[in-house]
Amino acid sequence: MKCRAIPVFVLAAGAATFALAASRDSIDNIGETRLKGPLGEKLDRMVAGHVIGTDVDYITAPFLEKTETKGWWQTEFWGKWMHSAVPYSVYTGNAALGASIDHGIDRMLASQEKGGYIGNYPDALRCGEGWDVWGMKYTMMGLLHYYDLETGNGKRVTGNGLPAEALAKAGERGERALEACKKLCDYVIAEIGPNGRRGRELWQTGNWSGYASSSILEPVVWLYRRTNDKKYLDFATYIVKGMSEPESGPRLVDLALKGVSVADRNGYGNKPDAHGGYVMKHNRWKSYEMMSCYQGILDYVEAKSAELKGENGELRDLRKAAITTAEDIVKEEINLAGGCACSEAWYHGARKQHLPYLRLHETCVTTTWMRFCEKLLEVTDAPKWADELEKTFYNAYLAAMKMDGTEFAGYTPLSGNRWHGQHHCFMHTDCCTANGPRGFLCFLKELCRNDGKTATFNFYASALVKGFDMYSLYPRANYARIVSHTEGPLVMRLRIPAWSAKTVVKVNGAAQEGVKPGSYFSVSRDWKLGDIVEISFDMPVVAHVIDHSVAFTRGPVLLARDSRFADGDMTEPFRRGVVADGKRMDGFSAVRTPSDDIWMAFSATLPIGSHHENPEGANGLAVMFCDYASAGNLWQPSNYYRTWFPIEYGPEE
Repeated sequence: MKCRAIPVFVLAAGAATFALAASRDSIDNIGETRLKGPLGEKLDRMVAGHVIGTDVDYITAPFLEKTETKGWWQTEFWGKWMHSAVPYSVYTGNAALGASIDHGIDRMLASQEKGGYIGNYPDALRCGEGWDVWGMKYTMMGLLHYYDLETGNGKRVTGNGLPAEALAKAGERGERALEACKKLCDYVIAEIGPNGRRGRELWQTGNWSGYASSSILEPVVWLYRRTNDKKYLDFATYIVKGMSEPESGPRLVDLALKGVSVADRNGYGNKPDAHGGYVMKHNRWKSYEMMSCYQGILDYVEAKSAELKGENGELRDLRKAAITTAEDIVKEEINLAGGCACSEAWYHGARKQHLPYLRLHETCVTTTWMRFCEKLLEVTDAPKWADELEKTFYNAYLAAMKMDGTEFAGYTPLSGNRWHGQHHCFMHTDCCTANGPRGFLCFLKELCRNDGKTATFNFYASALVKGFDMYSLYPRANYARIVSHTEGPLVMRLRIPAWSAKTVVKVNGAAQEGVKPGSYFSVSRDWKLGDIVEISFDMPVVAHVIDHSVAFTRGPVLLARDSRFADGDMTEPFRRGVVADGKRMDGFSAVRTPSDDIWMAFSATLPIGSHHENPEGANGLAVMFCDYASAGNLWQPSNYYRTWFPIEYGPEE
């Protein structure tokens, strides 16, 4: 079995620039990073127990059956798995995972019809209601991930020790995957593209005012990047017009530019669905699919700008719509755990996070938000998107992952229990378990990017990265140490989190000037082997108050009380007037964790209790907190937790 431990962007001279743009979608930067410490252990467990453990025959079987009549989404699971399986095969070099990838590709190629269709819907139901186009989106992604793995922009990766015959065979299989993707995209164009056979436009298929089907834009742009065939860019332009122009369509541009918040976009040009059903045809508040569309829009802007050799007004509007929407999501929807959405719908959740809303933090939404932030970071180079990605990763994302890495929860409430996800589409899997491993990739790929001239550190975790060795217990501790393994001139950029008011950076023991929160701090020098950079973060516990409820964060981490501590009633109120929004809390201390299943533990003496009119009751109460990701992670009904706590009311309120 061939080893896949070589990153795909090691190409012949002259091809590197285009290949980087094409391969960043799946493999870029993975082969140069080795995560260590607690996060490395979590990643290793997830890859072994989840990604490598996936039954590929099971998730590809629906493509061979073609019996879907209920309009469901069985055909998304293989493509999602490929998005993680391919880069993790590069990361680990695991032969069993490589064999599973090859086997799955063989089954997928065998399932393709002469006309190009790959899916499980009978002809009469294709490209209509339901999730057929959505499934083809993920199939295209899976095929293109495989193409990147085996060919690297049409040129076989060299230097991995494979004999010439094996290289040729692998390259041939990769080309077949690309051809299959082209045929599938051609099928979609012929059916629901301009003047398509089905007599309907792409945005008119699927659900959520066309969001679901329109999100196929992302792999269509990927396909254009890998083929340079303009018909795919033209099709992408057609999809974008459908996203933005029809009065009853997705309206992803004009509503954003008008400042309409994501939770308020229903009912423009159509009558919103009023029923309480989970899937809706006309509403526009579906978070997962909306963000997937904006991800594709940003890819399209890049590709179209390259063709035009610059941005025109239309492209600037598209970019602005995506960024404006993301900023609105941060302001109106993201909670202290970096999660968002109730039943995957936008609902102005940031101001309501202290209330017991149902179905919070769907893992698909969490992963898609992380991917959106990763793309925004790439496009804007603004560290605030790394701040957001980090908050989501350490809280909502890690909270959703089971301790042994084998599955992801469907939803992770801010207070309550962790529990298993659903069974979807008469299968023993679900969208969240399939999507979960993709989220870790966002963190892994953006940990450190080093192009030989600039090394940008976005996150601080123990790892070997290109040119450097980083040691850190962050965010449990507030310190990171980076040692140079490189020599020569290079600019090191360090993300200084916005929440760290006073960050100290030292180079070989000398404190640096000009370190500012919410920015990148650059160290430009002629590096020597063994040079040391140290970063110390200001990481207080801060109170957050909403409408007589309080929660606490420490750096990027949301804190929670957990039933395992057995330290009293979690519903007891905080005393009136003693906590305030934004207050730094001095009563918290990091302590030894009581067991291996809790990552971070803190002891706090707090003004809790409803009987504080007597001398004994007036004393503070000693309670324990842990990080939100550890809270409830036994996945047992008896293991419950809480992040928001009540504050007393007075008689005049």
